[in-house]
Amino acid sequence: MLRIAVCDDEKSMGEYLRQLIERGTADRKNCRVEVFSSGEELLKNGKGFDIYFLDIDLKGMSGLDMARTLRQESEAVIVFVTALKEYVFDAFEVQAFRYLLKPIDEQKFFRVLEQAIEECRSGKYAEPLVIRVKGLYRNIPKDNILYAENDGRKIVLHLKEEQISYYAKMSELEEMLGGGFFRCHRGYLVNLNAVEGYDTGNIRMKNGETILMAKQKYSAFVETYMGFLRGKI
Repeated sequence: MLRIAVCDDEKSMGEYLRQLIERGTADRKNCRVEVFSSGEELLKNGKGFDIYFLDIDLKGMSGLDMARTLRQESEAVIVFVTALKEYVFDAFEVQAFRYLLKPIDEQKFFRVLEQAIEECRSGKYAEPLVIRVKGLYRNIPKDNILYAENDGRKIVLHLKEEQISYYAKMSELEEMLGGGFFRCHRGYLVNLNAVEGYDTGNIRMKNGETILMAKQKYSAFVETYMGFLRGKI
């Protein structure tokens, strides 16, 4: 699940940005957008997002101060959306990804959104999955995971060269792995990069295995998979 935060003290602008993000996101079902009206509100309730769209000129804490605080514990993608041209060089200090000026050019916004999602996806996908197996912690490269399978209270990770079974919830694993994976069935979570083909009831993996796909998941899978492929090209 990709999490995106918007912070703007003008309610109409915050909602406008939310609508733009929802319009410009191919995989809407795996994207959650939340809007905050102040830096204080965001830092209190909104940490842990993948992408932040921040105004600079806010009542109370400025967008730059908010970004400095976020940077102390997060490598998230930060995009400033502001009417203030003079702070563009200050944005480098907090490693901002882009600096967009109001009024918003929608086509430019959509391009930046697509680039931000791709930057976020590549970053999250590169991070290893850390799990505890029989008392030991293991780092599992995400691109080594073909799919995950529910087995009672355990999850079985099907890797390229082995299988690992450990205690965990599939919903938690889904959140940890991010947008490069899709929950095609209550019992299966597949690596989109390991998919060879699919039909309405099955997904064929590149290693020759076939994974069940729930009928109600088919449309969402096709939309997600097409978006994933477009991002790779």
